[in-house]
Amino acid sequence: MKNDSASKPMYEQIFEALRERIRLQQYKIGDRVPSEKELCDEFGVSRITTKKALEMLVAQQLVVRQPGRGSFVADPALFADHTLAQESAEAALSGISDQKLDRPSATNRKRMIGLVITHFSDMYGTELVYGMEEASREHDGFLVLRRSFGVPEQEQRNIVELLELGVDGLIIFPAQGEYFSEEILKLVIGKFPFVMIDRFLKGIPASSVSTDNAGAAKAGTRHLFELGHRNIAFLTQPPINTTAIEERIKGIVEAHTEQGVLVNRELWVESLVSTLPNSFDPQDQVTDVDTLVRHLEAHPEITALFAAEYPIALLAEQAAAKLGRRIPEDLSLICFDSPENPDHIRVTHLRQNQFEMGKKAFEMVIELMKSTEHAVQRIELPAELVRGTTVVEAKTPSGSQ
Repeated sequence: MKNDSASKPMYEQIFEALRERIRLQQYKIGDRVPSEKELCDEFGVSRITTKKALEMLVAQQLVVRQPGRGSFVADPALFADHTLAQESAEAALSGISDQKLDRPSATNRKRMIGLVITHFSDMYGTELVYGMEEASREHDGFLVLRRSFGVPEQEQRNIVELLELGVDGLIIFPAQGEYFSEEILKLVIGKFPFVMIDRFLKGIPASSVSTDNAGAAKAGTRHLFELGHRNIAFLTQPPINTTAIEERIKGIVEAHTEQGVLVNRELWVESLVSTLPNSFDPQDQVTDVDTLVRHLEAHPEITALFAAEYPIALLAEQAAAKLGRRIPEDLSLICFDSPENPDHIRVTHLRQNQFEMGKKAFEMVIELMKSTEHAVQRIELPAELVRGTTVVEAKTPSGSQ
């Protein structure tokens, strides 16, 4: 008979293991079966998983739950319909009677960690996945990936599907938006082991690992100040409660304050949408470039552009080219991240340690699985300023404003 045990969700494997013990009378009528916590320790899974397994036993009328005491092997004679209950129990117990008993033990099952990520590409995200996959190998586990494309409803479906699959923990790169997912709130309430990556959700007590976005943005802005730039345009998608962007804005503002320069947000563009993961319309890119063209025409005093991410930097280059303005001779350009060959750096950028971020996120989930306290951790990793050829001294520094 084909052994498909490993393909089943973990809660179903635990259910079947307990059902087999009852069938073999390792647990007799009236005996207490292991608690959720004891099953967590035995099978190396979360309480949500073991709770679901016990609920399946209750649904099959194999155990009864007594509040404050635990779960006990049921006596079919106690059911309202003795005959129906007896047949139900016998059918449930005989389901695996003819199966081989040499299948892999659930206690030796490899950990499965689910990843819900908006999107990933050479621009950003691939190294995150590499780091998680490397950690999964080191911890003898597997990474199961689903993309949400930044759509909150898809994110919720992905979380539910991965939980139904029986993952032992989750890593979530949350969709941008004003509100956090209802499914994420359920994870918090249920103390399911999960970690946010790249950003955190305000007001939600959940562990996260991200870049020190404020520190990185401050370092990039300081670099421009050192070269005489004062009229700096920050180019970004709408922040809409996205902590990574909010933290970058915070860093830029702090750098201005330290320099004694007033922040002129009229020079900023905070409405670009073509680089969002839920943007599928090619016209969005055309619209964004046109927006930047009009903005640069309206603000000729701008000497430097600070893009929130590399794809936005590419849009800025297109806009500058349409106006006949050269980079870096007429406009300096800096951004977060770059997929360029490390041996031939062109765009000056803040390089996030994506690999370490992904690796750390996986390891944090493993630690949460082992802990009953679920203490919230927020880890921020430093970014590196990588100097390319797109930033030079300002031609005509306008001085402090």
